[in-house]
Amino acid sequence: MKKNHFYRMIICFMAMVFIIPSSVFANTKEVSKPVFKEVSVHDPSIIKKDDMYYVFGSHIDAAKSTDLMNWTTFTNGYTTPNNVIYGDLSKNLAGSFAWAGENDSDSKGGYSVWAPEAFWNENYLNEDGTKGAYMMYYSASSTYIRSAIGYAVSKNIEGPYTYVDTIIYSGFTKDEAYDKDSKVNKKWTNTNIKDLVDNDILGGESSSWFNKDGSYANGNFPNAIDANLFYDENGKLWMTYGSWSGGIFILEIDKVTGKAIYPREDGTTTDGRLIDRYFGTKISGGFGKSGEGPYVVYDKNTGYYYLYVTYGWLASDGEYNMRLFRSKNPTGPYVDAMDQNAVLPGNVDHAPYGNKLIGHFLFERKVGDPGTGVGYGYVSAGHNSVYLDPQTGQQLLVFHTRFPQRGEAHELRIHQMFMNEDGWPVVAPYRYSGETLDKVNKADLVGAYQFVNHGKDNSNVIKKANTILLNEEGTVSGLDNAKWELKGDYHATLTIGDDIYKGMFLRQWNSITESYSMTFTALSNKGESIWGIKTLDRTDEELVEIIKDELSLGDTTGVMANLSLPTTSIGDAKISWKSSHPDIVSEQGVVNRPGSDKRDAHITLTATISKGAISTTKAFDVVVLAMKEGKLVAYYPFDDNLEDRTKSGASGTITGDKVDNMGGTITYSDGKKGKAALFDGQSGVLLPKSLISSDKYTVSLWLNPEELTEFTTTFFGATATNHWISFLPTGPVDGETMLWSGENWYDAPVSMTMNKNEWTHMAFNVDKGKVDVYINGVEKFSGTDFPNVFTSNDAIFALGVNYWDTPYKGLMDELLIYDNMTLSEKEIKNYYEAGEFPGLEKTEDEKKEIDKKKLEALINEAKKIKNDNNKYTVESYQTLEAAIVTAESELDVIDSEESLARAIASLQAAMDGLKEVESKPKEDNKDQEKKKDELQETTKDKGKEVSKPHNKEGKLPNTATSLYNMLFIGIALIMLGGVSFFVVKIRSQKKQ
Repeated sequence: MKKNHFYRMIICFMAMVFIIPSSVFANTKEVSKPVFKEVSVHDPSIIKKDDMYYVFGSHIDAAKSTDLMNWTTFTNGYTTPNNVIYGDLSKNLAGSFAWAGENDSDSKGGYSVWAPEAFWNENYLNEDGTKGAYMMYYSASSTYIRSAIGYAVSKNIEGPYTYVDTIIYSGFTKDEAYDKDSKVNKKWTNTNIKDLVDNDILGGESSSWFNKDGSYANGNFPNAIDANLFYDENGKLWMTYGSWSGGIFILEIDKVTGKAIYPREDGTTTDGRLIDRYFGTKISGGFGKSGEGPYVVYDKNTGYYYLYVTYGWLASDGEYNMRLFRSKNPTGPYVDAMDQNAVLPGNVDHAPYGNKLIGHFLFERKVGDPGTGVGYGYVSAGHNSVYLDPQTGQQLLVFHTRFPQRGEAHELRIHQMFMNEDGWPVVAPYRYSGETLDKVNKADLVGAYQFVNHGKDNSNVIKKANTILLNEEGTVSGLDNAKWELKGDYHATLTIGDDIYKGMFLRQWNSITESYSMTFTALSNKGESIWGIKTLDRTDEELVEIIKDELSLGDTTGVMANLSLPTTSIGDAKISWKSSHPDIVSEQGVVNRPGSDKRDAHITLTATISKGAISTTKAFDVVVLAMKEGKLVAYYPFDDNLEDRTKSGASGTITGDKVDNMGGTITYSDGKKGKAALFDGQSGVLLPKSLISSDKYTVSLWLNPEELTEFTTTFFGATATNHWISFLPTGPVDGETMLWSGENWYDAPVSMTMNKNEWTHMAFNVDKGKVDVYINGVEKFSGTDFPNVFTSNDAIFALGVNYWDTPYKGLMDELLIYDNMTLSEKEIKNYYEAGEFPGLEKTEDEKKEIDKKKLEALINEAKKIKNDNNKYTVESYQTLEAAIVTAESELDVIDSEESLARAIASLQAAMDGLKEVESKPKEDNKDQEKKKDELQETTKDKGKEVSKPHNKEGKLPNTATSLYNMLFIGIALIMLGGVSFFVVKIRSQKKQ
């Protein structure tokens, strides 16, 4: 009997524990946050050794990681000798460099070693007789068609690798010929083909390799780069390779020697594809269409060979995107989801061919969304490899990508892939963070998603996500004639019109919200990929309040350009705007600045935020700055100092190797005129802020570079790290000197590269979107739609450094900056030829002619205004004091009637803007006594503070702590009651 009572008490206690509110556990659960360490490895090829993953890429970059998330670079680029991968680079790879890739044509002054493939070959016979080696198949390239593929071997995966042979050449000609800036004779006999023919390995030279003029027939044959090696199901070793031009080819490789096994004779496959005696079998592309970075993976579970190829131009303004085909045979034919052959049928648009995996996309961060920045997106993601785990079957897509509003900066990315019901890999929407496929509940899938369809196009347009709803009954709102279905534990099927998409539901880490989100990925029967990311569930009231809290226009105390007024937000909430002065700032954000003879304009913009029946408003005070008079705002002659000759700005300050780093050294040497600033390649100069504050300006500078390095800036101006202009002696467009602008990505190349150790004059004009670039007094570029960068009064300016790139090394002299005006072509030419330029300074007599008495009188009048009795608000009186200081300082530098009028207007505005403090009505004596008694009552308990209740009822909120307290009090009472009952029962039994 006693045992029964005890067991009842235990059962009661456990029941109470299990009915603890789930919200308590939810509030105390810790989410494991993945940690990432980024690297930049272009064209990454992945390989695993023991527990370490490696990626090897172009420009001899490589990195390693144990978890695929935290990567560490271990290479030293093109450094030689003592190159980590190749030792003495020039000497070691001399066999390939004799044809391309070293100080030749496009690689003039350096090297071009691209897109290596590293893999372990257990069958390779080393020189010492041992078996097994890591093999590195690399590309050496000098032009878009003249390249070579060689290979080197090592017993250590991290190198150094020793050169063995060069096996494929491209870009050769029938007769002697040379490329620009090259001494390489391109005649085919200077490749390995002659030896192959002489040794009867090839059946002679092929006339089909050449066009009628004897040039290389690159419309039918490949550029020899981007090698990839794989074993087939029978253990044969194959190499795919090629880029653009005539397509992607495949050759068998001797496993013991690593050399190519050439077909020897020409032919065709049973489905009509080309077999060339030297290049091998064509498996993709052709007719000069884009297509590079081939990678083949054999999956024993499906029995397919999967061919990955990247289409488009690789830069941030290109169309780079990954495509996928498959075949039952290593040599093809490879087909897509529509059963279309990867080898093009003719000179057609190839965008419809191949399953498209990832295009340019952006899950845009809207007002109210968590995180910072523009959101989550990729630009020009491609040139991938794939890791297929032989034990687990896990598949990882490994690629490089650029990003929206980040220019040419690129990073390594890993995304997991999963096989859908039709045997096609689909790509997870978020990067790999250790996620696994787990069973999902249908109820968790219902809700709003941000949705992207990557389509099939080759486009540089960023596809922005839109909102859809997966409804409980299986329909989809936001897409025409669409429905969704969960099959099994996690398989997803979406039907949109006549197209059926098959893929997975998957919970992944969302780096923006820093939480796990439900996602889906699927591929259609037409080869289009779609992604969905579930959004946070919020009520309309919550959405409106979140948007109101976050809605911001930035710094509006000195507006000089159009404002971006958002009209949509999270949850499809709407934002509308009203302006107190639409003639100055319209309700679309268009700004019309007052003239230079007018005062700054004060505007109120009011936003109305609405979602359903809920709405609220938020007001913004905006100050639109009056236009400034156009003039020379800075002149730095660098005569043994960094002083501004105009005296309108401060001297420059020396920086380290980045614009925001301390340190550095600037010395002076003989210049174009007097002395010049000498930059040592580790230092820069930070100029005063706000030198340019309009969309109309001229910059002029003499340059004498000692070194030319890509992306290195000379003159740099920015309002943010993604909003800038930069003048580059060597730019990313064919190495040309250029003016460059970030965010909207504007290139202004001048069709030449300035010479080292030689003085060159550059100047550029920007005038409301029109841009002209001059070299040595001659216009070299003219264009329109140049970005309006200097839209605030806090722009930074620097010489020789920016936030990212190698600092400038060489001389600079005679920097001139004009704001709110531009020099004419004639004035720029006259300055280059004779040193004549307008606006340096007026004579003392000219300055004296300006009558400043009115400003002096106004200053005296303003000084008489006192605030001893706190008559005026602190803010308005401080504004007046600052205006007086500014006016006094301008007395010495005013050099025109316009600048005098502006100074008077600014001081008068501060005087008129004084606000008197509002007086409060006096309380009668009874009210004062009553309040005094109440105050004494609340504090008489020996100074103890009495806390107010947390809500109107005086109850504590239902926090996790209070829930626990109430719960355990209840449990204690139950246990106490049980014990009491037990004691009474025993006593009653004893009495009996």
